[in-house]
Amino acid sequence: MTVVTGTPKPVWGNILVFDQTNTFKPQIVTKSVDLAIKKNASPHWFFLACKRPFDILFCIVLFPIFLVVALSLLISNPFFNKGPLFYSQPRMGKNCRAFRLFKFRSMRCTDKLSRSSNDPLETDRITSLGRFMRKSRIDELPQILNVLAGDMSLIGPRPDYFHHARRFVQSVPGYRERHTVRPGISGLAQIELGYIEGPDATARKVKSDLHYIRNAGFRMEMRIFWKTILTVVLHRGV
Repeated sequence: MTVVTGTPKPVWGNILVFDQTNTFKPQIVTKSVDLAIKKNASPHWFFLACKRPFDILFCIVLFPIFLVVALSLLISNPFFNKGPLFYSQPRMGKNCRAFRLFKFRSMRCTDKLSRSSNDPLETDRITSLGRFMRKSRIDELPQILNVLAGDMSLIGPRPDYFHHARRFVQSVPGYRERHTVRPGISGLAQIELGYIEGPDATARKVKSDLHYIRNAGFRMEMRIFWKTILTVVLHRGV
């Protein structure tokens, strides 16, 4: 079992951010990502031209909601979810580059993480308020900052923890190719398969992500968007 160590590291102050690792440095798994998937993919040029502007516009619309939720959690956290407001973690993004993903923290802080890439979610660390946030996907809301920064899209393959992803690149066929596009806050594999753990499930996730990349378009985006809304409204998150 791989042990990942880290200490609570304030990024915007102790009350705001818990950073799981204090040794994160942006790095690239490979300098030349296999672009075969791009040759086989044929998204309409108009869709590609509209996707990024729509991401930015939608995130600007969501920004006031993000501020209201952040303020509400800042007030309630001392009672129901003690610790920093935000949580950050290195994830693998487009072209296998690492970036720092932000979430509202839903789990108790720990100095040492022993969870490997194939281990189940540490549900015993989820707080009562954190459980509600995860069910409603509110914990994902800070990722609009990642979208505005250009690291993510609203919809795309979900980014994995960087140190786990480096292993998947070497062991899971097609895993490298899923990083030819920006990762998303929501994605086809996420709405179809839910939370993924284990090598077999990861392979199914990759297959679903590659299907999305090859068939990306307005119809696909609207399908994922609608199912994501249902997940939020019906509290079907993990």
